[in-house]
Amino acid sequence: MISHITFIVHDLDKATLFFETIFDAKEIYSSGADTYSVAEEKFFLIGELWIAIMQGDSLPSKTYNHIAFKIEEEEYDYYMEKINSLNLEIMKGRTRVKGEANAIYFYDFDHHLFELHTGTLDERLRCYKQKSK
Repeated sequence: MISHITFIVHDLDKATLFFETIFDAKEIYSSGADTYSVAEEKFFLIGELWIAIMQGDSLPSKTYNHIAFKIEEEEYDYYMEKINSLNLEIMKGRTRVKGEANAIYFYDFDHHLFELHTGTLDERLRCYKQKSK
């Protein structure tokens, strides 16, 4: 079971805006000048998922390494509006096979790639199994 996920970010305030806007994250802790860890940090909850952000250097480049969050199909346009409201870079998604569900890939301000995916693992495996017949 995952305890938490930490992202190193250049600007804590911009990262806060990102997580609160896109994921409706609730800030539950801000270290301020009291750095009990290696740098200033903030903690958020997205549902029950603990997200930590720490002050540091942005990633030097963009990659396909990403974290995916499940959304409902009817929420797709709603999330696109949120992403566009922050002028985030949307990455062209990979080619998908019919039945595999939809996804939005986008970068935060520090080159971390996120995916919002409308499908489930079971749906994807069923789709792949049907394609292999």
